[in-house]
Amino acid sequence: MKNIGLKIKNLRFEHGMTLKDLSKKTALSVSFLSQIERGTSSLAITSLKKIAEAFGVEMSHFFNEVEHHQYVTKKEDQEPFKIEGQSTKYVRFSGRFPERKLEPMLVTIAPNEPYSEQFSHPGEEFYYVLKGTVTFKVEGQEHTLTKGETIHFPSEKSHQWSNPTDQEAILLCVLTPVIF
Repeated sequence: MKNIGLKIKNLRFEHGMTLKDLSKKTALSVSFLSQIERGTSSLAITSLKKIAEAFGVEMSHFFNEVEHHQYVTKKEDQEPFKIEGQSTKYVRFSGRFPERKLEPMLVTIAPNEPYSEQFSHPGEEFYYVLKGTVTFKVEGQEHTLTKGETIHFPSEKSHQWSNPTDQEAILLCVLTPVIF
């Protein structure tokens, strides 16, 4: 989290902004932004998205990038990461090239994980359950999926997921737009 906070602080300085300026652009409090910059507070994806938009950068700017310019992502380059404050683990499968539109990932949801934060954003999402059980709630309607089943929906619809079992769930996810 400290690396993300430091990158936010550096961008803020590069743009000649105060914490108050950034607060106005993101609708996040000055104290919360200060805690993020110091690495003492966790940060939800929605808050990070607001900050990225305020600086005109992709959310991927805040994550350590695997430096390769190939279409293949070798297993040794697939570094798992978590969003601070969440137990869900992500592994990026995307190649690196300009103007890519898809964000393929492996998502591991911990056992007995309650519903995630509710999201709604432009794009599409596709999930294929590789292992376990996951319940998606899209526009308030629940869909429980098990191994071999899929869901594909417009991301503009409010959505969230949970793992109602005591086994981890592993999903192949492909979404747009690129967020990491």
